[in-house]
Amino acid sequence: MFLPATPPTNSIAMVLRPIVLITLLCALAAQLMPRQALATADSSHICASAVRQVETSHRVPRMLLHAVSLAESGRWHKDRQASIAWPWTVTARGTGKFYPDRAAAIAAVKRLKAEGVRNIDVGCMQINLMYHADAFDNIEQAFDPLANTVYAATFLKSLRSDAGSWARAVGRYHSSNWKSRGQRYWRKVHRLWNKERWRDFRERRAERTKNYRAGHRQVASQ
Repeated sequence: MFLPATPPTNSIAMVLRPIVLITLLCALAAQLMPRQALATADSSHICASAVRQVETSHRVPRMLLHAVSLAESGRWHKDRQASIAWPWTVTARGTGKFYPDRAAAIAAVKRLKAEGVRNIDVGCMQINLMYHADAFDNIEQAFDPLANTVYAATFLKSLRSDAGSWARAVGRYHSSNWKSRGQRYWRKVHRLWNKERWRDFRERRAERTKNYRAGHRQVASQ
């Protein structure tokens, strides 16, 4: 959950000021990216597509942002027999809910706000709308998977510059209190990261083997 254990410290507040401008520039860049994530009718691929693009464009270590997204909005996908990040996730009042589509998620956030709830996490990367009130122009943009992921990556990289390591940056992404919550969160993400990197390696190796065999058969048939 994208929620500090305490209100942001002065160091984090200093980080957040330039992020507002940076995020605007990143959001503009995101508009130029391919929109595969939004084009597919299968929501199970949306976050993963956005994360892949942003990890490359923002030079985040391969699969790290993906691991964070699983920790934040992961749910079990029965058909794929794997955990996936869900773009229409809303967390409030200590409970996360997976909505079927973007419209339903937006409507849920608007209802919560009408009820006076402000501490709300949204989207692939579960950006907290109270602590990061300037992250998006509106709720609709908050549920744009690319905009949501771009903000998360920009913030995470800023935390790394401030904290000096990816481990502490990931921990502070979840909580400003490293010892009580941040370190535990990093361990969770690190386990996911190792698991997903190994899965990614196996899949890419299988694809290379498949392509090699197909090419070999084509040459042999000539």
